[in-house]
Amino acid sequence: MITVDEETFPWQEGLTVADLLSKLKDGRSYAVVKLDGKPVSRPHFDTTTVADGCRITPIPMIAGG
Repeated sequence: MITVDEETFPWQEGLTVADLLSKLKDGRSYAVVKLDGKPVSRPHFDTTTVADGCRITPIPMIAGG
């Protein structure tokens, strides 16, 4: 199992950050996620795999001025 914030998702071999984010139903766009506390930026979402038991904290993009 993988924990995203407080929600759990099933783990599967080869799962990437991009795969996992596509399963979230919040419609947000994320610039960075923390994968077990380590930051991963959007250019690496497709190539960064998620290990079983990981804790992921998505960090949404925020616009302002």
